[in-house]
Amino acid sequence: MRMSERAWTVVTGGAGFLGSHLCERLLAEGHRVLCVDNLLTGRLDNVAHLLDRPDFRHLHHDVSRPFEVPEAVGCVLHFASPASPIDYLELPIQTLKVGSLGTHNTLGLAKAKRARYLLASTSEVYGDPLVHPQPESYWGNVNPVGPRGVYDEAKRFAEAMTMAYHRCHGLDVRIVRIFNTYGPRMRRRDGRVVPAFIQQALGGAPLTVFGDGGQTRSFCYVDDLVEGIWRLLGSDLVQPCNIGNPHEMTILEFAETIRSMVGSSSPIVFEPLPVDDPKTRQPDITLARTRLGWEPRVPLAEGLESTIAYFREEPERRPSPVQSANAR
Repeated sequence: MRMSERAWTVVTGGAGFLGSHLCERLLAEGHRVLCVDNLLTGRLDNVAHLLDRPDFRHLHHDVSRPFEVPEAVGCVLHFASPASPIDYLELPIQTLKVGSLGTHNTLGLAKAKRARYLLASTSEVYGDPLVHPQPESYWGNVNPVGPRGVYDEAKRFAEAMTMAYHRCHGLDVRIVRIFNTYGPRMRRRDGRVVPAFIQQALGGAPLTVFGDGGQTRSFCYVDDLVEGIWRLLGSDLVQPCNIGNPHEMTILEFAETIRSMVGSSSPIVFEPLPVDDPKTRQPDITLARTRLGWEPRVPLAEGLESTIAYFREEPERRPSPVQSANAR
């Protein structure tokens, strides 16, 4: 999907892990990219190599507050949100705001500019699923008042708002439900299992497994995910679409894989399972296969090699200070 020379593609959360990879892909495909990110959980380092390009700009802004883009806009991709448990448990109000007010503001921008809109949703809309694997037709099993509910319900609301704009205003929309994704530029201390295990193994610390390790996840390499999002953006598929790797494994198996690939002798220790932690997570990607011609290509070992190499080379960074002014 190529854009006119004048139009910009807006990517909120564009300095984050996924957003920065997506910005690179859009630029490679001929888009002019406006990255909107207040750097609450994103990092300017992720897009520093793009800042001198004439077809790329960064706007430091919290999309929970209204904003305008004076130029023509062809696409709006809303990826702004805390996305890991450690973030949205520490930033519950901001998470709810970016999923509600941020979605409203970006939908309003797309409507005003007559632009295509893509919402980054999540497998967390399925909650702790009672259906396995999870197809898009499954409505989910979510605890709205539990600690994880701030993220789950923010994304469920965002999907509802997106479809309301489609039905009421005829807005051209896409919704991607993203399953566990990993790769370079993940933050060391974002609380997700991939950077946690890699960091622990590299440092010789015990690998922390919650529960008995029997809960399952599936892991998609970031390049595969971005390819799926690119194909969805250029498709005519309005309904939500799962993008993720259907290869399922237990957390204990994953810990042992990381330990072996790093060459670590770190022990594995077990801690109590967090509240509402899903017991299973595996995407049904039938829709992506049939409508987008997409499925993941990067084997787990290959993707982990690149990710481990990134963490070996990436210097330790101080976490960004929590910006809590909007929490009131």
